[in-house]
Amino acid sequence: MSLALKYLPNYTVKDYETWEGDWELIEGIPFALASPTPLHQRVGAVLVYLLEKLLENCEQCFVLYETDWYVSENTVVRPDVIVYCGELREKIEETPKLIAEIVSPNSVERDEKLKFELYEREGVDYYLLVYPERKKLKVYKLTPNGYRREKEVIELNGCKLEIETLNEIWNRI
Repeated sequence: MSLALKYLPNYTVKDYETWEGDWELIEGIPFALASPTPLHQRVGAVLVYLLEKLLENCEQCFVLYETDWYVSENTVVRPDVIVYCGELREKIEETPKLIAEIVSPNSVERDEKLKFELYEREGVDYYLLVYPERKKLKVYKLTPNGYRREKEVIELNGCKLEIETLNEIWNRI
């Protein structure tokens, strides 16, 4: 084992809450968040708008942008977009129904691997990977055997969203 891994510090939510700047904490390990590019922000804004529009008749479902999800005592993530169904409280501590990450060249490995496995393990029903540079959207649905690609419909609390409708993102950028 390398010395760096052997002596890697392990932080908790209490530590996280004292830090300045933008961070995520995944299983005790801090990850600095980069400032989003204008394209990233635009894609996020349009995605929030489309999800709000599609969920306007879906009771108790809220679209949140860059909101911390307190997963455990040593894990806090800040997805780009969350769809949370339930009563809104001071902190999001329950598992969101849907999470979208806008993938940048600097976040590919974290979004496609680390967060993919984390969200799958924690029971997030749908995980969207949004690739602005490629104008591509991948949707994964949680099944008993893990995440599988979904190409047609997202179902949240009885509301159905056509995935094709979300591809309108690319017409608005």
